[in-house]
Amino acid sequence: MFISFEGIDFCGKSTQISLLESALSKAGKEIIIIREPGGTVISEQVRTILLDKKNSGMISKAEMLLFSASRAQLVEEKIIPCLKKGFYVISDRFYDSTTAYQGYGRGINCNFVESLNAFAAGKAIPDITFFLDIPVELAIKRQKENAAELDRIESSTEEFYNRVRAGYKKIAEREKRIVTLDGAISINELHRQILSKVESYIAKNENK
Repeated sequence: MFISFEGIDFCGKSTQISLLESALSKAGKEIIIIREPGGTVISEQVRTILLDKKNSGMISKAEMLLFSASRAQLVEEKIIPCLKKGFYVISDRFYDSTTAYQGYGRGINCNFVESLNAFAAGKAIPDITFFLDIPVELAIKRQKENAAELDRIESSTEEFYNRVRAGYKKIAEREKRIVTLDGAISINELHRQILSKVESYIAKNENK
C-alpha cells in the first residue's frame, strides 16, 4: 500500500506519519518511510540544492524540474521495489506537492506540471493521500512557536502559501484518493481519523 501525506509546511505531517508508522508496525505490517524531495543518495543531494537558502535565485522552472528529478530517482530506486516486496510505503509529500507549490503557488501551467508529474512518477500512484488542511495563519504560528529555522521554500510569503493551500483544495476536489482532514484538531483525534481510513482500505482490499 502506498500512502502519501500532503499539506502546507507545519501542517503536522511528520507527527502523523510517525504515529501511523507505529500503529501499522504493531499490526505486523512492514513499513518504509520516505520523504520528498529525498529518500535516495541522489535525491537527498537534490534536496540540499532545493532547500538551501543560498539558492534564492533559483527560478521556478528549475525548481519544478529538480523536484521531478528527485522523484523519478526515488520511484525507481525505492518506491516501486518496496511495493513489490509488500511493504507499506508512507511518503512525506509526493507529486501533489509539485502541483500545489510549483503549479498553483509559482504559477506554472498546471496541466504541464501534472504531465511532468506523471512522467516522473510512472506507475507510482498513492492509494490514499491525506491532505492535512490548516490555515496559513496557524502554520505561521506553529513555525514561530517552534522557533524553526526556515529553509528556502519555507521562507516564502504568506500570499504564496495561500495560493498553495487553495491549490491543494482544488486538487482534492477532483482526486478521489485524497482525504481532506482538519489539521488543526488534536493530534490524537487526527491520528484516529487517519488510522480509521487506512484500516478500512486494508480491510476492503484484503477481502477482494
